[in-house]
Amino acid sequence: MNAHTGFPLPDLTTSLPRAPFLFGPKAVEEATAVLDGAPAGVFQQLLGDQESETTLLVARRVLEAFLGRAAATADPAAPQGTDADAIAAYVQEARAALVPSLTALRGAGPETHRLVLRQRAPLALLSGCWLDTVSQAATQPSVIVNCLFGQYFLLRGSGTPQRGLLARRRRTLDDLGVHLPGIEAADFLHQAGARPLTALHAAFFLALSRLPASFLPEVVGVHYAMCALGVDDVLLGTQALLPEAAARTVLAEYLALTEQSPTGAEDRRRTLTAIELVLRLEREQTALLTELADWHDGLSLDARVAQIVARHAPFAGKQHRGVRMGGRRLSEWLGDEQLDLAEFVAVFREARQTRTSAAGVCRFLQSIKFGGPMFGIFDEEEAATFAAWTESIAAGEQADLDFRPNTAGDERAAEWAGALRSAAPADVVAAEPERGLDDRELFHRIVNVEQYPHILPVARDRAEAGLADAELLFTHGGGGKLTNAEYFDYTPEALMERVERIYWDKLVNPYRPLTEIPDRDEVVFGQSTFALGSLIDGSWAHRIGNLGRDHRQSDHMLFAIYADEMGRGDLAKNHITLIHQVLASMDIHLPHIRQQEFLDQGDLPDGLYGFSIHQVCLSLFPDTLYNEILGYNLGIEMFGLGEMRLHEIQKLRRHNFDVSYEEAHLSIDNFSAGHARQSADIIVSYLDDVRRASGEEAVQREWRRIWRGYASFAYFVEHQLVKQVTDRQAAAAAPAARPDDADLVI
Repeated sequence: MNAHTGFPLPDLTTSLPRAPFLFGPKAVEEATAVLDGAPAGVFQQLLGDQESETTLLVARRVLEAFLGRAAATADPAAPQGTDADAIAAYVQEARAALVPSLTALRGAGPETHRLVLRQRAPLALLSGCWLDTVSQAATQPSVIVNCLFGQYFLLRGSGTPQRGLLARRRRTLDDLGVHLPGIEAADFLHQAGARPLTALHAAFFLALSRLPASFLPEVVGVHYAMCALGVDDVLLGTQALLPEAAARTVLAEYLALTEQSPTGAEDRRRTLTAIELVLRLEREQTALLTELADWHDGLSLDARVAQIVARHAPFAGKQHRGVRMGGRRLSEWLGDEQLDLAEFVAVFREARQTRTSAAGVCRFLQSIKFGGPMFGIFDEEEAATFAAWTESIAAGEQADLDFRPNTAGDERAAEWAGALRSAAPADVVAAEPERGLDDRELFHRIVNVEQYPHILPVARDRAEAGLADAELLFTHGGGGKLTNAEYFDYTPEALMERVERIYWDKLVNPYRPLTEIPDRDEVVFGQSTFALGSLIDGSWAHRIGNLGRDHRQSDHMLFAIYADEMGRGDLAKNHITLIHQVLASMDIHLPHIRQQEFLDQGDLPDGLYGFSIHQVCLSLFPDTLYNEILGYNLGIEMFGLGEMRLHEIQKLRRHNFDVSYEEAHLSIDNFSAGHARQSADIIVSYLDDVRRASGEEAVQREWRRIWRGYASFAYFVEHQLVKQVTDRQAAAAAPAARPDDADLVI
C-alpha cells in the first residue's frame, strides 16, 4: 500500500509515491556535461562518485533514456497481469534464442573467447548492483525489499565475500586467462577494451543502483530478468549462484503484492517494461559480442599486428630515434597521432628487423625476448602473434592490409547516446537547497534523499557540525554514564582495553535489577525517546557494500553487521520490523518515516531528531566519512549491551509490552563475538591496512577521525555530561562582573 495514516505490518509497499526530483543548478550543469561526453565517462561518474547529486541526476536521466525507449517500444506479445510463470516462459523463450549464439562464443578459439569475456566483464562484474541500496531507511521493512535483500545477501556470499558472485566470476575469468583490475579502477574499461555500447549498458544498471527506492518495480523486473537469462553463466560455463526458480519466487511475491496495492496495475506495467528492456539489452549485447568475435576472427595477421602497434604506440616515447624504417625514424612513426597503421605494417614487413636470417634468427623477435631491448613490452599472446607473423613473412605469404575497423555495437551505441543527451525527465526540478529547515523537515528529506538530492550539501554540513561538536568529549568524555569518548593514541591493544573498560565499568558491572518499575505512561514515554533512532536502525552502514567501494576487509565486515540488522532478508528478524512491533504493543501506530504524514506525527519527541539526523547524514557519505562511520558503529553497537538494555526489558515485561527489539540487541550485540566485538575488530582491520600502506603517522590521523565518529555517538547519548561541560565552558567564558555592574541593572 502506498498511503497510510498509520503504518501496519507487514509492509506491503510495492512502489513509493511518484514525486519530483529536486537538484541544484550546479548539478544540472555538471550532469549535462557528463552525458554529453563519452560513454566511459557516464560509467565512471555513476560508479566512482557515490556521494554527489550530480551522480543522482546522471542516474535519473540514464533511466529516463533507457526506460522511456523501452516503454515506447513495448512488445505486444509480452504477458500481462500477475502470472509469474507466464512471464518466466516469455523470458525463457528469449533465453533459448540467445543460448546458441552464446554457446558458440564460449566455444570460440581461446583468444577470441578471452576477447569476448573481457568485453562482457563490465556487465559480468556488476551483476546484482541494482540491489546495493534497495534496503534503506525509506524502504524498510517492506516485504519485497526483504525478499530482494535476502537474495542480495546470498549473491554477496552470505557473509563470506569469497563465496559471492563477484569473487566467483573473478576467479573464473582468471582461470580462463582474463586478468583485469578492479571494476572501480580508472583504467578498467580500457583494460577490458569496452565498446561504447557495453559502457552504456553498464551505465543503465549502475543508474538503477543509485535510485532503487524510486524505481522499485524496475528493480524487481531487472533482477528477475538478469537472473533468468543467465548470459554470463553461459559465457563462462558456470552454474548460477541464484537459480532462476529462486528469482521467480521473488517476482511472484511482488506480483501478488501488487494485487493489493492501489498502484498495482502501474507497478506491474513498470516491472514488465524493465524485463522487456533487459531482454533488449542482452540481445544487443549478444549481437555485439558476436560481431566482435567475427571481426577478430576475420583479422589477418597483418591486422592483428596493427592492433598491437596501436595499443603500444602512445607509450613508445623517443627511445627508438636511432631506428629507421622506410626512410623515417621509428620514433616519428609511433609519435604520429594520425599514424596510418596499414602503411606502417607494410613498411614493417619489409624492414630488416623482421627478416629471418639463414640461421633462422629474426632480430625483432630476439629484441622482445629476455635480455633484448624490448623485453617486457609485449605480453605472451602478443609475442605469439608477432612470431606467427614473421613466420608468414618468411614463408612468402602476401600482405593483407585491408584492415576492417572494430565497430561492434556502434550503431546501437549511437542511438542510446543520443537518447541520453536528449533525456529530459519531466519530474526533474532545479531548486536551491533550503537552509534553516526544522529538524522534522530535514529528517524527511534526508530519508528521502533520492527525491531530494539537493539536500546533500546541507546534510554534509550537518554531519560535519555534529562531528566537530563531539570533539568536546575528547577532553571531557571520561565522565559519560554509558560511554567514554576521551581521546587516546591508537594501538590495537589500547582500543581493546578501552572498549573492555566501557563494557565492564559502564555497561555491565553497574547493573542491578530495578526494585521499582515506572508506571505504564512513563515506560511508553521512555521508549518513545529511543524509537526514532530505532526506526532507522542500521542505516549508518546501508551504503557500505556498494559496488566499487567494497574492496577492504573492513567493508565486508561492516556490511555483514548491516545484513544482521536487516535480518539477512528474514522479515521476522528485521530490526525495523521488531521496533514497529514494540510500538504497536504500546498502541503507537506511526506513519512510515518516509511518508509526508510522518512530519505531523505526535508520538515521538521533537528534541531527539538530532540523533537520527546525524546518523542518516553520516550514511550518505560512505567514502569521505568512512572513518567516522566506523567509530559511530562502535558506539551504537556497544549501546545495545548491559544495564540500560536490561532495565528496558524489565520495564517492558512488567507492562506486557513487546521485548523482541531489546532482546535481539542484547543477544546479537554481545561483546564475546557479536556486533560490539566485531565493531572493534573492524577498526583494527582498517587501521592495519592503513599502517601497511602509509605508516604509523597516517594511522594516528585516520584514528582521530574514527574516534571522532565514536564521540559523535556519545555526544547524543550523554546529554547530562554535555550540558555540564558546556555550562562550565560558558561560565568560564563570561566576562567577570565589575563592582558597579549592579548600578546598571534596571
